[in-house]
Amino acid sequence: MHFGPHNATLTVHTRRAGAAAKAGHDLELLVTRWEGELEAGVSASLTADSTSLRVQKGEGGMIPLGESDKDNIHQTIDDEVLKRGDIAFRSTSIDGARVQGDLTIGSTTRPVSFELAEEPLAATITLTQSDFGMKPYSALFGALKVHDDVVVELQSR
Repeated sequence: MHFGPHNATLTVHTRRAGAAAKAGHDLELLVTRWEGELEAGVSASLTADSTSLRVQKGEGGMIPLGESDKDNIHQTIDDEVLKRGDIAFRSTSIDGARVQGDLTIGSTTRPVSFELAEEPLAATITLTQSDFGMKPYSALFGALKVHDDVVVELQSR
């Protein structure tokens, strides 16, 4: 089964942290360019364009996110967080719904595992940015920052 933006969504959820967390936003980012393949019980793979994350929602914060804020977040992700690096996942084993494999973000590859439902297609995984050599975004001398853990969700439409 082939999947991508035409039949599924891939989203990244971030949470704010730090003493000034009330000033920031919890974000929902949509990955707009990606593709995956699933051979039931045999293999799973996914590649994503790290420059294609777009802010869909920003919850909380002192003021609502405007378009220029969303543009700035996109630029910061490209330049400082993901640094336009490749993102790829390749399974190494599938045991029922349990998928194990290697996730590469930029130049770092780490083993990951998650539960994958096939009908409808759905998976959720929590990733720790620093495990992949990424420095979570911070501002105001660290008083406002993005939590190191982010949640990635895949869901068919």
